[in-house]
Amino acid sequence: MKQKLSTLIAQARGGRVIRTPFVDGDDIDRRLLNDPEVRHKLAGGFPDARRVVLTLHPEHIPEVDGGVTVYRVTPQEGGPAWDAQDFAVQLRRLGLDEAGLGDLREERGGFLIAATGKAAQQIADLTSLGGRDVDVEPVGESAGKGSKVREVVVPSMRVDVVGAKGFGVSRAYFQQGIDGGKVRLNGQPARASSEIREGDSLAADGLGRIDFKRVVNETRRGNYKVELDVHR
Repeated sequence: MKQKLSTLIAQARGGRVIRTPFVDGDDIDRRLLNDPEVRHKLAGGFPDARRVVLTLHPEHIPEVDGGVTVYRVTPQEGGPAWDAQDFAVQLRRLGLDEAGLGDLREERGGFLIAATGKAAQQIADLTSLGGRDVDVEPVGESAGKGSKVREVVVPSMRVDVVGAKGFGVSRAYFQQGIDGGKVRLNGQPARASSEIREGDSLAADGLGRIDFKRVVNETRRGNYKVELDVHR
């Protein structure tokens, strides 16, 4: 996607608002997004979403929406219980544009599905699925707990150090996630020793996402106070 992304950024630099369908977040080279003339927004409906919609717009446009809505779909009682795979099969039978569908999560008694474009409208209009009545409720742009800006003090900019501190978990626990391939830095599998810098994004399955905003200052003891935007 690297060459295509460069083209999209050039179009946004020229004054257009550009929005992709859902793409695999790991395929986005986040380093290309650090363009001073172009702003961007990644929306997946969940803090640790693997499939995301990328919106690019000129720097003079202050803000745009992410183009993603999360819907809660609750099948009514009757018939065997569905798991996420069963629900996904029923959605495919509707012939929805898969590029308009993001991550799917099970929730008590129902399912959360991120969608955009025509697929989002089709889900919003659902009254039945697979021969069963369903209730559909828009949750909004995010099904997470929201984001919180935190200032923390860390001894280094290593991924394992900043990630553990930012999410409020032990370093050993976070290391397990890195070893299991569940932590991604700018969309790529993270290494514990990698350094995180301003503008980087660190995602951990089950924990959320950290956007590294800035280094506030360096303390007298050689530690760093950093500002993080933590999405749960």
